[in-house]
Amino acid sequence: MMNKHHTPVLLNETLQYLITNKSGIYFDATLGFGGHSQGILDSLNNNASLISTDVDTDAFKFSKEKFNQEKRIKIYNYNFSQIDLISKIESISSYDGIFADLGVSSFQLDNIESGFSYRTEAKLDLRMDKTKGLTAADIVNSFSEEELADIIYKYGEEKNSRKIARSICEARKIKKINTTTYLAKIIEDITSPNYRMKTLSRVFQAFRIYVNDELENLKKFLKKSVDLLNNGGRIVILSYHSLEDRIVKEDFKFETIDCICPKDFPVCKCDKEKRLNILTKKPVVPSEDEIKNNNRARSAKLRAAERI
Repeated sequence: MMNKHHTPVLLNETLQYLITNKSGIYFDATLGFGGHSQGILDSLNNNASLISTDVDTDAFKFSKEKFNQEKRIKIYNYNFSQIDLISKIESISSYDGIFADLGVSSFQLDNIESGFSYRTEAKLDLRMDKTKGLTAADIVNSFSEEELADIIYKYGEEKNSRKIARSICEARKIKKINTTTYLAKIIEDITSPNYRMKTLSRVFQAFRIYVNDELENLKKFLKKSVDLLNNGGRIVILSYHSLEDRIVKEDFKFETIDCICPKDFPVCKCDKEKRLNILTKKPVVPSEDEIKNNNRARSAKLRAAERI
């Protein structure tokens, strides 16, 4: 049932940039339901190996079963920011390619129990790992109006963040906000019909990113990934909104610089080294045909770089 909910985005483009050694060692940081991992395995020979991880328990269990006869893959239920720990467990010092698809899976969005969609009623959770941290309900019912506004503005880039935060605080005085649909109704009641869908998406995105500490985990993952790449190894990242894409773009750009000393320094003293060459001057985006067949691919951007 779950595999019907997953279509890997920009699969061919991902493989073209990622695979340089068919006998190599690769890392899929966002296993999901195995679409990209399967594509990677199909591109490798029998001497290759793939390490894949996903913090989502449903995805982990499904993919463990999916790949239970595949000896070339090892699967973990860790956050991708722990790539260094996973590598130590596997006694791997470096990779030929590292990949991450930062999107929320179609299964998570469509599965009512996951609570990632505002279209159907579910517990207001939004955690990828249901065993750790605060839920979205904890946050909307206890954080101050100012804190909520900051989250909605910073992580959702929503200009009406203060108005929405005020309405949340007023509504929770009457009744605790424990479901996705109740939070959605609070937002809908103060939003023009023309902007409701985009506003809902931004607000739910903001709380999801905050709850899962997604941007900080991405920064940690990118730094550790460059440390773990072989010379000539590739890193390929798929992002779906401007906050993620900006972090990837800026991180790649920083890794192409060989000096960060102030311009008035006569001699470099920073010991900064250039570690990447960017392979995608502009991000690769899905074709019209791919978007037509998989609407959730529409905002995807692929960036790739090579370790030197």
